[in-house]
Amino acid sequence: MLEKTSGKSYQILFMNTFAFMICFAAWTINGVLVTFLVDAGTFEWSSVQVGWLLGLPILSGSIFRFPIGMLTDRYGGKVVFSALLFFCCIPMFFLAYVNSFIMFAILSFLFGLTGASFASGIAFTSLWFPKDKQGTALGIFGVGTAGTALTALIAPSLLDFLTENGAHIEGWRLLPQIYALVLFIVGILFILFTKNRLPKKRKSFNELFHPLKNIRLWRFGLYYFLVFGCFVAFSQWLVPYFVNAYYLPLITAGFLTSLFSMPAGLFRALGGWLADKFGARKVMYGVFSASIILSFLLIFPRMELYSPGYGITANQNGKVTDVTEEYVEIEGNKIELAKKDIESYHENNNILVLPRIEAWQEPVVSVGEEVKRKELVARGVTRIFFQANVWIFSGLVFLIGITWGIGMGGVYKFIPEYFPNEVGVVGGAVGVLGGLGGFFFPIIFGYALSFSGIWTSSWVLLFVLSLICFAWFHSVVTKMLNSNSPELISKFESAG
Repeated sequence: MLEKTSGKSYQILFMNTFAFMICFAAWTINGVLVTFLVDAGTFEWSSVQVGWLLGLPILSGSIFRFPIGMLTDRYGGKVVFSALLFFCCIPMFFLAYVNSFIMFAILSFLFGLTGASFASGIAFTSLWFPKDKQGTALGIFGVGTAGTALTALIAPSLLDFLTENGAHIEGWRLLPQIYALVLFIVGILFILFTKNRLPKKRKSFNELFHPLKNIRLWRFGLYYFLVFGCFVAFSQWLVPYFVNAYYLPLITAGFLTSLFSMPAGLFRALGGWLADKFGARKVMYGVFSASIILSFLLIFPRMELYSPGYGITANQNGKVTDVTEEYVEIEGNKIELAKKDIESYHENNNILVLPRIEAWQEPVVSVGEEVKRKELVARGVTRIFFQANVWIFSGLVFLIGITWGIGMGGVYKFIPEYFPNEVGVVGGAVGVLGGLGGFFFPIIFGYALSFSGIWTSSWVLLFVLSLICFAWFHSVVTKMLNSNSPELISKFESAG
């Protein structure tokens, strides 16, 4: 790494961030494209198949981060990053010609290598900045994750234009070709405006595998599994989520999804800066706590529950002489009933933040019927309605996106600090673990939705994972404070 920054440092940072943003835009294209094709009836894919198509690019982009990181440490970011851009534009281009689930899946796996650009960019960027600036630099580089927001925001409108508002569905095939062309152009720009740089001490492949024995790497990987894996998963999953759970058009769903993914990418830079200034321990405590609270609030679905309520019994023996919605009359004695509210609480009415509970009684007897004292004459009905308003939901999603964005910057602060000579390998390994979250979550979400029929089942899983991360993180910090000298209290964990 350099001892001080230079103009070239910032040029490399800009090109890395720009190329990474384009790669991430391509990496998550299936979130919009697959949703559009299924919604238009072009392909009849189940929710599980959709989950696989969303997850396969994330899988390849994750598992190849480790080898891409190793290759970057060996041959330099300019060589590896540009080669990756040129390779990925090929399967992206041929995606336009597929007509089956299998071919769509295979090509999705191949162009998914754009996600592996993260490991190359991390290693390449770190070599151009001194240690005390790397948290901020890597945080700025991480702004490239906002590429997911670009796809969520732009791709639906492009599809609408290319298909002539749905009149010519086959126009969708131009979208992956446009993405392929952009990847090719960025590859050329990367070659022209970057300069290769290698670590001063180049290690053998066996030496590069050594960090995998350190439990710290796997712990960082779990944290990144949450903050990055969930970010990637929901950057795609939220599009069908809004379309199906809130009946929104694809363009609106894409816009609201961009409100989640864009801030997450931008706030990653803030996370790196906060980690440089205050330490990642404080940052990650806040991230895990906020993730627990927000994911809990997002668990509750829009729902309408009916339950037996408080009924009314006859207060005398006799014959029923009159029955209305307001009362039951037994030989001149009127028994008043609670009426059902005329107002209907749905998403098109006023915004309801808290659940609305309504109770009423319905007659179960008829005129002329003989009843005895304490016999039920009107059953009780209780209705609980929770609106889960789309704007409140979007606001909470916006906040949790910011939370995860800050967490991404916080986690990656430690890689060049603890592994200065294996940034590409360790960054790649942690990125693999985080990216695997982006692969597994859409598939798990699909199965959970298929099993429960409830879209918010995905947030239940995130709530549990947030609790696990917080518990492990807190136990490590507590153990460190109890076993080391008091002067280490402000550090995340002991070095070594």
